[in-house]
Amino acid sequence: MHRLFGKKKEVPPPPSLSDASGGINTRIAALDDKIKGLDNELKVYKAQLAKAKGPAKAGIQKRAMDVLKRKRMYEQQRDQLAGQVFNLDQTAFAMETIKDTHTTIAAMKDASKQLKIEHKKINLGEIEDLNDDLADMFEDVNEISETLGRSYGTPDYIDEDELEAELACLGEEFDEELTDNVGIDQPSYLTPSGMPHVPASGLPVGPQANTPITPTKVDEFGLPVQNLV
Repeated sequence: MHRLFGKKKEVPPPPSLSDASGGINTRIAALDDKIKGLDNELKVYKAQLAKAKGPAKAGIQKRAMDVLKRKRMYEQQRDQLAGQVFNLDQTAFAMETIKDTHTTIAAMKDASKQLKIEHKKINLGEIEDLNDDLADMFEDVNEISETLGRSYGTPDYIDEDELEAELACLGEEFDEELTDNVGIDQPSYLTPSGMPHVPASGLPVGPQANTPITPTKVDEFGLPVQNLV
């Protein structure tokens, strides 16, 4: 078959962006070496021009100008190749971004399928029934707590208005008792300052009642002060 129709020529694959960038970077490195060598020659010519005079100086200056022209040419070529490398890098970055986008989209599609499968396993009716059952159970628990917290032996027929009236009467009785107990002996330190201490009982009767009572001096704390004779 190959003798009749011939064998199909194999077409080599196109170079990748990395291969193209690598080849150009190699050329840029070679140009940098040439530029460096020309810089060294210019340094030599510069030193010779500083010492040369007359026609010799003109010849050295001409050779130096030729070297400088070649250097400028190599620098221009290097800048052009650097621009090509930059374009290749930008293209490679765009290609990587597109690949990452495809990967992200594929991952999101797979996640969407899995989410739909898992969502079908969820029954909203069961969730609502579960919430209703929990609400009923909490209500039962509250009723049990209220039942256990009731007071035993307390009659239900007690009127709160009657209790308030009785409490008001007790308050009046307490006020009367306090008024009746005003004459009870009080300690001297409870007696107001400057007032004599008069006992509630044991007061003299008969003629002694007209005897003037000498007030007792007290200090700033209401205690009696003894007179030193």
